[in-house]
Amino acid sequence: MIYSVRGKLIHTTTSSAVVECAGVGYNCQTTINTLKQIKIGTEVTLYTYLNVREDAMELFGFATATELETFKTLISVSGVGPKAGLAILSQLSPEQVAMAIATDDVKTITRAPGIGKKIAQRIILELKDKLAKAAVSDSGFSAVSGEAAAAVSGNVPKAIEALGVLGYTPADVSPVLATLDSSLPVEQLIAMTLRQMGRQ
Repeated sequence: MIYSVRGKLIHTTTSSAVVECAGVGYNCQTTINTLKQIKIGTEVTLYTYLNVREDAMELFGFATATELETFKTLISVSGVGPKAGLAILSQLSPEQVAMAIATDDVKTITRAPGIGKKIAQRIILELKDKLAKAAVSDSGFSAVSGEAAAAVSGNVPKAIEALGVLGYTPADVSPVLATLDSSLPVEQLIAMTLRQMGRQ
């Protein structure tokens, strides 16, 4: 598995970026959000996912590890392929995806081109179900979740739930959220927590 590619950005299209590494150009399919963060002629790092099919090998690249993890989470849903994952993450940030799933917000997910109501409902249902199963199977998750619910206030509980969609346990994120203003909007709390987690 190719974890990441780092090199000079030599070409982009509306849905891909070519990164030259040691004389080899890697064509990475990507999102509009990633394309906004990178510039031709500069050195970039893209976190990658290699999708192997019977008739093709496709490389997907993202500007942040969080966007990559959200992409992998989305395509784990039955009926959601890489193209749908890219469409969603071109329209929404990882924080917005997490919030939409945590709050059953079908309308926000259907803003992505080609994503209908049924697919959006399936994404929410399956990912919330996975989160619930993780909580049941991990006693530590349940214990910390209970303590967190009692100890936190404002929008922090909603942020914890949304971050759970992205694979973070309350134990992971509670220490960071404890340092933030709980009255901030949930999406801002999520974004700030992810930035802090990225530095650790």
